[in-house]
Amino acid sequence: MEKRIIQSVDFYNKWFMGFAPKAYRETRLSTAIRVEQTLVASSNLREVSPELLRNHPEVLSILRMSTCPPIARDRLSGLANVPKSFIASMEDISNPRIPTRTSEDIIESNLLRICNIIDKMRDQDIFIWLNDSFSAKDIDIARAATVVADRLCNHISDPIIRNAQEKRQLNSIGSWLQSKKYALAEGVQFNEMAPGSYSFRSNLPVSISNKRNKKKINISIDVIIMPFDAEKGDIPVLIEAKSAGDFTNVNKRRKEEAHKMTQLKYAYGKNIRYGLFLCGYFDSGYLGYEAAEGIDWVWEHRIDELALFGL
Repeated sequence: MEKRIIQSVDFYNKWFMGFAPKAYRETRLSTAIRVEQTLVASSNLREVSPELLRNHPEVLSILRMSTCPPIARDRLSGLANVPKSFIASMEDISNPRIPTRTSEDIIESNLLRICNIIDKMRDQDIFIWLNDSFSAKDIDIARAATVVADRLCNHISDPIIRNAQEKRQLNSIGSWLQSKKYALAEGVQFNEMAPGSYSFRSNLPVSISNKRNKKKINISIDVIIMPFDAEKGDIPVLIEAKSAGDFTNVNKRRKEEAHKMTQLKYAYGKNIRYGLFLCGYFDSGYLGYEAAEGIDWVWEHRIDELALFGL
């Protein structure tokens, strides 16, 4: 086992050195474009207004990184006396928005206080045109945008790398499945999948209970695969892609997969096939914990062992 762990670490490190800088640079470039657009919308940071935040709540994270020093969410909440949930809604990656259950007067007051903090703390060493000693010819929006983009990307560097790694892992699984003649099924419920098909990032409904009631939730699964020999009513093979750049974090989060496995067994029976596709720093402590919960795994550098799941 130790040999395979070392091989997995080497596999991850080789990928990181070769591709992580590229992923970071690409994200920084796209982020810099967003920063420039925000500068244009705010008259080069001279007009940070409640109206701007209403129309474009997603720019708040950019504005926080445009101050000296950059302001964390919690710090902005305290300085502006605005609820953390209000700021979190505005910066929700999937759906940036102004909270709808807040009264109009409170919304306007919150936005105005946020704008006042941003206005007072604008970084004049980056946005030199805000300093009266500099003329219009000194304005370098591209340079300022790159600096702010760097701040944003440094703040989210781990998610950038994690997302790039996850995309690569799913592509690897997809290529392997296609080499075995599996077909990608899109927009199909898991219980409607044909034998010899697979899908990415699908949901499985499960029921959870507490002392008062029972409710249904959806569990997201990275890869769902219906084997060629599946019969009507069979549950597909479920694969979770996992990667890690250090040993510490995986042991902090190892209960997540075990909890998911418990929910799946409760909903679909103890014979459900749920496994992990691992790349990187997963030590014997992590692997032993997952094995004790009945969870098996395949190392990415030994991808052909996916066949052991009956594929």
